[in-house]
Amino acid sequence: MIIRNAEDFGKALRERRKALGYTQAYLSEFTGFSASFISELENGKASAELGKAIHLANLLGIDISFKTRGNGQ
Repeated sequence: MIIRNAEDFGKALRERRKALGYTQAYLSEFTGFSASFISELENGKASAELGKAIHLANLLGIDISFKTRGNGQ
């Protein structure tokens, strides 16, 4: 999946969380992040804290990388 915006990122997190059988409440307990933060992130809130968002993605087994479009190196 190509992430183009906060909504795409949230959708990827939600799909992975559900595939793992985790609830937002479980992730909240496990990470210490509030359930409302996880919900807002999954719903594409653009002002979510980047550090927390990346941490949560990593915990769910999602690698984040940058790839240059086109022929750029």
